[in-house]
Amino acid sequence: MFTREQLEEREDLMLAPYGMRSRDSRGRTVPESEHPYRTGYQRDRDRIIHTTAFRRLDYKTQVFVYSEGDHYRNRLTHSIEVAQIGRTLARSLGCNEDLTEAICLAHDLGHPPFGHVGEATLNELMRAHGGYDHQRQTYRILTELEERYPQHKGLNLTYEVLEGVVKHDTDYDIVDASDYNPHERGTLECQISNMADEIAYNTSDLDDGLRAGILEPGDVNQLQISQLVWSTFLEGEVLDLRDALTRHRFIRRMVGIQVTDTLEATQRTLDEAGVHTLADLRALPYNVTGYSSMLADYNGELKRFLFDHFYRHYRVVRMASKAERLLTGLFTAYLEEPLQLPLDVQARGSDPDLGLHRAVCDYLAGMTDRYAIQEYKRLFDPDTRV
Repeated sequence: MFTREQLEEREDLMLAPYGMRSRDSRGRTVPESEHPYRTGYQRDRDRIIHTTAFRRLDYKTQVFVYSEGDHYRNRLTHSIEVAQIGRTLARSLGCNEDLTEAICLAHDLGHPPFGHVGEATLNELMRAHGGYDHQRQTYRILTELEERYPQHKGLNLTYEVLEGVVKHDTDYDIVDASDYNPHERGTLECQISNMADEIAYNTSDLDDGLRAGILEPGDVNQLQISQLVWSTFLEGEVLDLRDALTRHRFIRRMVGIQVTDTLEATQRTLDEAGVHTLADLRALPYNVTGYSSMLADYNGELKRFLFDHFYRHYRVVRMASKAERLLTGLFTAYLEEPLQLPLDVQARGSDPDLGLHRAVCDYLAGMTDRYAIQEYKRLFDPDTRV
């Protein structure tokens, strides 16, 4: 049996000089005894997986509400895909896979039901009370809202995992790292999780849009990145995205192209910046992970295409509009009559440091799509039992 000390020695041998070693962690807010055969980051990953918030991701929207079908991504499957890509990147770049995986699995815990429209709706409803941002909510879940230990609130995760969450920097995330040395770059594991997230959601949204028949294969084929993917197929092979097996191969190769490009571009940046230690990496004024300039252009075109042809498609907009009306209705009903809330939420709403608005927001944000729809029926449908 390998002990924790032996696993840490293995890390020291296997990781690149700038990889984050478990034994070099800045620790936890509440000191704990070390585990006999798990490193600190392995424990953090396990704590995240066992949270209620993680299980709820199974019925939280990525793009399609769960009722649209069983084969589209949800927040849970997205997080697993991000972790898979993150581990691949981390392993190839000599980084800590366990730290990377923990950050990847935690990064979307704060998403409310109904995806980005749910977040935008809660942010508007909470405008006069501090707003709502899923990244800050993720941090609150990890440090406050998940109550599993008598000694402290939250999960008491290591500094580096929490840093990775607050420095998660993509087009859909707002970085607020004021409590985590904002002048320092995040670890490479943190930066890798950002890229893994971007690769996962762009390729999976393209896949889901094609599967749903919302995206036209002919339009997709005009994209520069699509032409790059098709160029890897052999002459005479099927090149029709309406064929399910071909679509699977197409998306798989697109993921592979983006992962390979990220690895090569990141290694070049590390070499050019003269990064030899973690301190060197943290001192840089920019992130080192990213695409080559060519693939960055191709990826930008893909994002614009998805925004215009997928996210703004009438079927997706209809789902978004229903979600906005539903969340607004629930939020208003709870505020007008707080006695409709569960007793524990009522108690939180009575806390002057939290307030009723934030307690209601937390309650709504924790709901799955399915539960929010059921709750709406319980409050507004006379024929539904309460």
